[in-house]
Formats: sequence, C-alpha cells, structure tokens
Amino acid sequence: MAGKDDYYNRAKQEGYRARSAYKLRQIDDEVDLFDHGDTVVDLGAAPGGWLQIAAEAVTEAGRVVGVDLQRIDDLDHPHVETVRGDMTEERTRYYLRKALGVDPDGRDAPSGSADPDPDDGVEPERPVDVVVSDMAPNMTGEYQLDHARSIHLSRQAFDTALELLKPGGDFVVKVFDGPDLADFRDDVAAEFQYVRAYTPEASRKRSSERYLIARGRTDSPVSEGDRLTVEVTDVGEEGDGVARVDGYTLFVPGAEAGETVEVVVDDVKPRFGFAERVD
Repeated sequence: MAGKDDYYNRAKQEGYRARSAYKLRQIDDEVDLFDHGDTVVDLGAAPGGWLQIAAEAVTEAGRVVGVDLQRIDDLDHPHVETVRGDMTEERTRYYLRKALGVDPDGRDAPSGSADPDPDDGVEPERPVDVVVSDMAPNMTGEYQLDHARSIHLSRQAFDTALELLKPGGDFVVKVFDGPDLADFRDDVAAEFQYVRAYTPEASRKRSSERYLIARGRTDSPVSEGDRLTVEVTDVGEEGDGVARVDGYTLFVPGAEAGETVEVVVDDVKPRFGFAERVD
C-alpha cells in the first residue's frame, strides 16, 4: 500500500489528476516516447493525468487530443482538446477525426497523392505521431469475461492507431495477461518495427496490467520477400537507385535511373525499404 500512497501523494503535490500520470511519465522516460511538437491521441483519457504528461512533453508546439466516455474537466493547456464518447462507436471516431482536422467522414486521400494544401485548413489524413491508450473495461470479477473485454478495447485502440498514425509513429496500449494476449501482440508486431512489453513502477503490484510499446509504424505496400518489377526513377545520395511503389520509396543498389529491374524486397522500414535486383 505504501507505493500506492506515495504515487497518490506525489500526484496531489505536483498537480496531476491521477497517480496513473506517473505510468506514462515512466514509459516516456523508458523509451523516449514523445518529441517536441508531436501530435498525440490519448484514449481512455479521464480524468486527465496522461493528458497532462503528454501536453508537457510535446509543449505548445504540439497538440494532444483526449477521448473518454467520462467528462474531462478543462486543462490549463491551450494545446489540449477533448472528445467525450465511446471509442467503440463510430460517432466518437468521427469527432476524433474532426478534432484532428482530418476529413471526419474518413475519405482519406488516395495513396501516393499530393499532400493537402497547407492553407486549406485540412491536415494530412494521418497526422498523429503517437497514440496512447489506458482504456480498461469495468471489471466484473469474471476472469475470462474481463480479459476478453480488455482485449476488445485494446483492439479498438489498435485500429485507431492504424487509422491515424503517420508512418514511423508509435503506439502504447494497456493490456492484461491472458490467453488472447499473444495473438493480439502478434497482430501489433506485424504493423510496427518492434514491440515490447513494459510494466511501469507506478503500476500496482497486484495488477496484471502491462503496456505494449510499439515503435515505428510500418506503412508500406510491400513486404520482405516480395518479388516485383520496378522502374528506377532517380539515384539517391548513397548511389542507390530509387524506385517508388504506390508512393513508397525502395532503394535498389546497383540500379541506375531509367532502368526497369526485377527486385526482391529484403528490408522494410516505416518510410522506405531496400530491394536487391535479381535480373
């Protein structure tokens, strides 16, 4: 109980709305999650402790949008906005997109299209650098039911991250140990450069909660091992040929501008990849 009292008292003394604020601070300290100027979405944000930590980390050069079914009292941060609603409902997702400046109807620009005009007031269709989720179900005490509900909420957060994160963006989600966790973690790992589990010191010792930290949203139309024919349109600074597949950049060593070559993709990163020519 001493740990609980310590974090509770610290939150009161330092002006944070909940002891859980220290969980996000410790995650940030562990992996350097936030950067100056980031756009952050916080799911399950009430009463606002995580919003406070994120707002401090990104500074007024960034912005933070929090979502929760419960009302969140206004914060003393002009770059924080909140949306009240249930993330399992499309209506809430609509208002989240609207708060971010994205087309709220979800009509994203086609892949490879030009960026929106910076003067038209519309953000790129995926403007978010970090999605964090501390969502948890109301516990019934029935293990299987509670675990299933928690994974359902985690998947809602995951879907939101896939919809809104920029290539290279990061995702943090609360999960609970149980039989469905491994499959969920595998699904997250397939969309990011790497995933690790972390338990902040501020988590209560008796809790089975963990946080999956997924770094580097991989958003490419190709996968490692793909064999395809590409047109090399340019040469990069390191001398590699540059080809584009649906707006995604592939570097092809040993290829020259103007060549059409057959390649095998051997490394996929969030914003670019590498391929070896096989012709």
